[in-house]
Amino acid sequence: AYNIHVNGVLHCRVRYSQLLGLHEQLRKEYGANVVPAFPPKKIFTLTPAEVEQRREQLEKYMQAVRQDPTLGGSETFNSFLRKAQQETQQIPTEEVVLEVLLSNGQRVKVTILTSDQTEDVLEAVASKLDLPDDLVGYFSLFLVRQTKDGAFSFVRKLQEFELPYVSVTSLHNPEFQIILRKSYWDSAYDDDVMEHRVGLNLLYAQTVSDIEHGWILVNKEQHRQLKSLQEKVSKKEFIRLAQTLKYYGYLKFDPCVTDFPEKGCHVVVSAGNNELNFQVRLPNEQIKEGSFKVTRMRCWRVTSSVPMSNGPSGSSPGKSEVKLELAFEYLMSKDRLQWVTITSPQAIMLSICLQSMVDELMVKKSGGSIRKMFRRRVNGALRRSDSQQAVKSPPLLDSPDASWEPMAKLSSKLTSVSLRGISHSSSANDVGANDFHGNYAFEGIGDEDL
Repeated sequence: AYNIHVNGVLHCRVRYSQLLGLHEQLRKEYGANVVPAFPPKKIFTLTPAEVEQRREQLEKYMQAVRQDPTLGGSETFNSFLRKAQQETQQIPTEEVVLEVLLSNGQRVKVTILTSDQTEDVLEAVASKLDLPDDLVGYFSLFLVRQTKDGAFSFVRKLQEFELPYVSVTSLHNPEFQIILRKSYWDSAYDDDVMEHRVGLNLLYAQTVSDIEHGWILVNKEQHRQLKSLQEKVSKKEFIRLAQTLKYYGYLKFDPCVTDFPEKGCHVVVSAGNNELNFQVRLPNEQIKEGSFKVTRMRCWRVTSSVPMSNGPSGSSPGKSEVKLELAFEYLMSKDRLQWVTITSPQAIMLSICLQSMVDELMVKKSGGSIRKMFRRRVNGALRRSDSQQAVKSPPLLDSPDASWEPMAKLSSKLTSVSLRGISHSSSANDVGANDFHGNYAFEGIGDEDL
């Protein structure tokens, strides 16, 4: 069996035969010329060297499928990951109550199936709150970890290939919760959300929470004005004032380490306004602040290293044993590109933020609608996951024999963000183009504009 890590977290365990079944289904649906080659079967028992070779081949196969816009976004591939996740955790399909947090601490209880995918759960929460259908897509579900001071550390945005109930319960840690939060960056879209009472309340609650946790900078006079608007229950005016404040709409990340401007610098990174903002503490304890615009990032990549487990059951998903790095190539001045690396357990979340900023910019550039970009309803009906039927058969994965080597980790770098090819660069740090997230919003411009 192989452990599949998605976004640096153990997602499921699968056997070669299951992956072969997925391959055959993809070939049947999309044709042999579209689907990448699959590692061949072997008649005889594999040697340790052949086992490792197959693991590497399967990892490349899974990454190639995920990177293909058609295959990686297909219901066949995503439902395979969802079912494998459910079977690995041995959670049968049944009706359960799931609690989803709002920014003000309120808990929304929704009755769902354990096999309901992210879109289903989001729809259920929206229905419980009476949020209109055309506003649902402005919000997303996030897996968060509550810190000691009551703030939230964002782990990741829940994706289409996972089952939220299984994702949060399999961590066996009450600190992990699911929260509803807006999922767009341009504050101009606030106007759409504020048109409706429920949208306004959700946005107001998030803004108040961000101010209370120090994510949005407020001076004494602004704080007095905000307090006055709160007392008058002037929610729209409160949000309008907040929109003028520094870091409004930003997502703040946990303190981490960067190699810019010097190696080993401690940094607090915030994402918003189409940029990554750095508050860096230099070795001399001086604090410097700077921003990296997403339009100046030629490309970026996430790398991870997953240590081999000493036990057959693999490591606990709640423990952060995976070292993650986000590196982006930035246009510092005309004709000068430089790599900047952030070492953080939240590197995947940072990458997802960058990708969603780029997607939003591209939709705006093409004159498209953000409503259409977010909504994926089928004939206005609630989509249910394919794995609704109760799992009557035992899980497909047997416990590995104790005499076998620890299970290999498969696809430690498989991420939820589509990878895009880019042109060759002369950077000494460059690796294969498939390891990159190429940036369609990149703008090569002159010194005077930097």
